[in-house]
Amino acid sequence: MKIVHVITRLILGGAQENTILTCEGLHARGHDVTLITGPALGPEGELETRAQAGGYEVIVLDDLRREIHIGRDARSYRRLRDLLRELSPDVMHSHSSKAGILARRAAAHVGGMKIVHTIHGLPFHPFQNLFTNRLYVMLERQAAKRSNAIISVADAMTQQALAAGVGRPEQYTTIYSGMEIEPYLTRPAAADHFRRELRLDRNAVLVTQISRLAELKGHEYIIAAARHIADPRVHFCFVGDGHWRPRVENWIRAAGLTGRFHLTGLLPPDRIPEIMHASDIVVHASLREGLARAIPQAMLAGKPVISFDVDGASEVVDTDTGILLPPRDVAGLQFAIETLATSPPLRATLGRAAQARCRERFDHHVMVEQIERLYERIVTR
Repeated sequence: MKIVHVITRLILGGAQENTILTCEGLHARGHDVTLITGPALGPEGELETRAQAGGYEVIVLDDLRREIHIGRDARSYRRLRDLLRELSPDVMHSHSSKAGILARRAAAHVGGMKIVHTIHGLPFHPFQNLFTNRLYVMLERQAAKRSNAIISVADAMTQQALAAGVGRPEQYTTIYSGMEIEPYLTRPAAADHFRRELRLDRNAVLVTQISRLAELKGHEYIIAAARHIADPRVHFCFVGDGHWRPRVENWIRAAGLTGRFHLTGLLPPDRIPEIMHASDIVVHASLREGLARAIPQAMLAGKPVISFDVDGASEVVDTDTGILLPPRDVAGLQFAIETLATSPPLRATLGRAAQARCRERFDHHVMVEQIERLYERIVTR
């Protein structure tokens, strides 16, 4: 098949990793793959270099940006329309809300192709103002009408979209976001080196969150919980970067916790397995995710996860694999960290169950095969 993928930007992020692994996998299976993306702007790091080395065609549209801008968005739409007419794919598969809205409209205008969209995370959510939510719901409803199939990275995404009147049940398929699982299954020697880099002693308990330093990622709740955890053995690590870094650093200083918090900044993706293995507990306090990749990555490494119960988290985190909390529950977060920090046997039990649950579900080979079968179904139909 001839397949075009469209995404807004190739920063370091779950949707972007998912898209690149999909393009690589489909290319390896003999399909003609083109990836259209906007520039990889921002402090979060980039995956464009990996995409360019993937053996398939990559086209960068400078006007395709995350922020709403009438002029750039109009130019992006026209360019997408022209490219789809020129490339004439069997399938156009969009990712992220902005790219999904523009590319699905352009594909429907050109015609002659099947239209697929992946929901990695919905653009409307409870922590956003009413007007913006209504705008995004309207746009997503229109885009869904142009879609032959919609992929959700978690059942929760399907349920929320349908509840908002976006699409029809028969359009939806859940395909969990795949990853290269092998590096997570065995503890690398670099994990011990990472702990030494942080100057942790042997008895230290490391609590880690991996995410952009940005709004709705929940760093403030972890800091608030840490203020009430007196045990000096418990240390915290934030991996990632973003425009909220100065704010996060100020919160840590104000709480008097500078000596127990470690901010690594941006690290390359191939170091994430060592960080997961170096950690004793992985926390994800975000208020908005599809299904954060850091959760199954931690579970593949055999680590217990503490997560707020948002979006798809409950599909992998439960009493067998970790601790699920109501959003913004600082007291619960404190209690959960203290409980796991003081019980290595409980951490080990939860970690074993977590790894067993995720080994097959999040294998990127499984994801690519499921996506390929979906394409074949809608194209032959």
